[in-house]
Amino acid sequence: MEPITSLQNPRIKDLVRLRNRRDRDQSKTFLIEGFRELIRAADAGLDFTDVYYAPDLYLGDNEPALVERLISLGARATKLGNDAFRKVAYRDRPEGVLAVANQFDTSLDDLVLADDPLLLVVESIENPGNLGTMLRTADAANVAGVIVCDPTTDPFNPNTVRASIGSLFTVPLAVTATQRAIKWLGDQNVKTVATSPDADRMHWQASYRGAMAIVIGSEQHGLSSAWLTNSTESVQIPMSGTADSLNAAVAAGVMLFEATRQRSG
Repeated sequence: MEPITSLQNPRIKDLVRLRNRRDRDQSKTFLIEGFRELIRAADAGLDFTDVYYAPDLYLGDNEPALVERLISLGARATKLGNDAFRKVAYRDRPEGVLAVANQFDTSLDDLVLADDPLLLVVESIENPGNLGTMLRTADAANVAGVIVCDPTTDPFNPNTVRASIGSLFTVPLAVTATQRAIKWLGDQNVKTVATSPDADRMHWQASYRGAMAIVIGSEQHGLSSAWLTNSTESVQIPMSGTADSLNAAVAAGVMLFEATRQRSG
């Protein structure tokens, strides 16, 4: 099979368009690049449509087996020239394997909770890298699910996929509106701890045992009044230096691992 080398090839242009949310939403597909990310996506049973590969860009010896695995899962394989692959890749150092998959369902009604779950709720997160890092941190903290409320970025953004390093495919995920999430958590008898710089209690003074959701807002605006009014309690992460806020993903990590510490006994 001759590789696609032209940067003007229609399929190359279609792949580049998937960097835009509008095109992802219309096609209901998204890009996955990178060996680890694709392994985890395959393990999670994603529905692949295509895999694109450039052997000269491989970083190791396992990429051919990965391509064959994706083909066995239904992906159409297409070889690309190096320049064409670099055109569609969104990494500075491409690994030579990229796939397109159908978007999976992120309905809140499909989020199934075990007894006494720990959840992460994030509201109006703007930066896709932050969202991906939160998913990776949530995976490390073994949360039961992540609920993304009123997002200004989407979980299928290529930079979310990259920052999550495949945790997008391992952590149960729901995307919904804030008011819907508040009602759903109440119906599930899940307590909520909201983060706010104006809270009276420090984050370690709250109890995170039982069915619990930690709620993190955007860096620019924090949490909406809906969360601050309806949460079980509010806590702050103390700031001792000159900075007046933490990166939202860092704040999520601080909160999640305090909860993990308490819940581990």
